[in-house]
Amino acid sequence: MLEEAVTRDAASNDHSNSHIVETPPTSRRGILLGGSLAAIGVAAGLGAPLGSRLHGGISSASAQGAPAAAKGSQPFDYPGKDKGLTLLGDRPLVAETPESLLDDDTTPISKFFIRNNGQLPEETKDADAWSLKIEGEVDKPLTLTLGELKKRFTAHNFRMVLECGGNGRSFYQPAARGNQWTNGGAGCAEWTGVRLADVLKAAGLKDSAKFTGHFGADPHLSGDTTKDAISRGMSIEKALEPHSLIVWAMNGEPLPHIHGGPLRLVVPGWPASLSSKWLNRILIRSTPHDGQGMGGTSYRVPTVPLVPGSNADGKTNFTDLTSMPVRAIITAPANGTRLPAAARDVSLRGAAWAGDHEVAKVEVSSDGGQRWHAMTLAKPKNRYDWVRWTGSLKLPSEGYFELWVKATDSRGVAQPHVATNWNPQGYGSNPMHRIAVLVG
Repeated sequence: MLEEAVTRDAASNDHSNSHIVETPPTSRRGILLGGSLAAIGVAAGLGAPLGSRLHGGISSASAQGAPAAAKGSQPFDYPGKDKGLTLLGDRPLVAETPESLLDDDTTPISKFFIRNNGQLPEETKDADAWSLKIEGEVDKPLTLTLGELKKRFTAHNFRMVLECGGNGRSFYQPAARGNQWTNGGAGCAEWTGVRLADVLKAAGLKDSAKFTGHFGADPHLSGDTTKDAISRGMSIEKALEPHSLIVWAMNGEPLPHIHGGPLRLVVPGWPASLSSKWLNRILIRSTPHDGQGMGGTSYRVPTVPLVPGSNADGKTNFTDLTSMPVRAIITAPANGTRLPAAARDVSLRGAAWAGDHEVAKVEVSSDGGQRWHAMTLAKPKNRYDWVRWTGSLKLPSEGYFELWVKATDSRGVAQPHVATNWNPQGYGSNPMHRIAVLVG
């Protein structure tokens, strides 16, 4: 199995001191003077200096495939998964989805990113017999099977974005620790399950119930049974938010094992590390959870900006990353597309999302941000659904163009040109996405 193979240095968890993957700078001028259209590439995002993350050759408009993977990534081959995904790590198994594969309104399971923290647990043969405990600061501790959850509580279905806390990490300079995500650590699926709030209320929350702690069945990478692969928690307010779900289905199918089946949390808008896979226990606490992946620099960002590359232990001037930052991506055309000489009006489409907030507008530029053109936003199905956007951009001539996209949230906060608020583990990076097209 792929997740059991170790073909290179182990890729560490987002919350650990992991191996740094760096891409050497490349001169754009040198690439353009190379004379080969296949050599022309474009930065996957604006976090790195121009040319330092060039990837993907110019392709014909009739073959708008995903760009070639950035240096350091590997081909991906996993049962039921699209081979276009990019393998970022095999121990634990981590794979992201190129932006051009995120072109569906609802992300197919085959194209949904994978983020594991430990080993895969053994797959259960009887999903409805799976057991979940609710204990701690509650009046009536509960032990419920999945079958009982389905019978006892009302099921809900929402289409919601799930996004890794480290999404965009590769755009930080200097490189931060962890898997070097571009924009593909996100997807938007239909999730079916019961409200976490309904289950917690059935257990009877005490006045002292202020935080949660989540536990899953995935073994620690080391095999040490005294350690959790990851165990994160959140405020009770977020746990009681009506879109926080305990889910057993994804896109109308039983939750796949690789995505946490038969039972997981989905906590939309916040880092996906809170959406515990293979969920078997929720501990209600009076104090913040102190499990693996909590405290220090784990899923935490500076409140006082750090000098990039600084050492920090997270004990002072750090706070937990909660709402994920606003982000937009171009899903068509694909990066590296070659268009006919007459194709001056380029049709564009993509997706945007903004954590706990709403997407207010999406704009695209073909001149490095000197002029911006508003795109049309579709209405989301429900809160935490991503916003699909469409529009067109008139190019002034033939030649090479970079198309930039920028989203602004309901607070008026827009994506930055470069990744900001550098931190040792690379959380919260959301620079504008851009692609290259060649006309003529």
